[in-house]
Amino acid sequence: MIDLTNEDNMELMKRYPDNYFELAIVDPPYGIGQSGGNFRDRKGGGHRVLKRKEWDNNTPKKEYFTELKRVSSNQIIWGGNYFTDKITVSRCWIYWDKLMGGDFSDGELAWTSFDKVLKKFTLCNKMGGKIHPTQKPVKLYEWLLMNYAKEGDKILDTHLGSGSIALACHNLGFDLVGCELDKEYYEAACKRLKQHKQQLTMF
Repeated sequence: MIDLTNEDNMELMKRYPDNYFELAIVDPPYGIGQSGGNFRDRKGGGHRVLKRKEWDNNTPKKEYFTELKRVSSNQIIWGGNYFTDKITVSRCWIYWDKLMGGDFSDGELAWTSFDKVLKKFTLCNKMGGKIHPTQKPVKLYEWLLMNYAKEGDKILDTHLGSGSIALACHNLGFDLVGCELDKEYYEAACKRLKQHKQQLTMF
């Protein structure tokens, strides 16, 4: 079951009891201003500029991380290096090597609550047709699920964005509860998931 809602994540989480979700995989705002406008994506031989929004001007408050840990047994938090004042020390980080080079960051870090060794996932981030400035590949989420989730686990995503995690959960048979505050991103993610399901049905 994939259950996606358009709402504030704090409102969503307060409806669930302690440790309801086995794993939360989240990608909160890093507070570095990557909200669109300056993002260019090649599509159809040209460029388009995503509409500027203000969702990435600040990082979540500490109360968000407290609530996230209450409702989930384990967490994977992308951009954990931006939240070190709000989360605990962990030896299990994930490094996504984007194979970008040049003026772009070589990769991204995710903090985890697991007591495991640091792992690296390598996949080029040059995706076409992005619907969100910080959109992550479906294959990245599939790798996370295959390595950090167990069959039957309930997954939580509090910042749905483009919905890549929803496609990954559908592909691998995981139940997901996800929310997105921005209505346009939410509707785009739902449309993307619907189209993905239709394509799988066709083939």
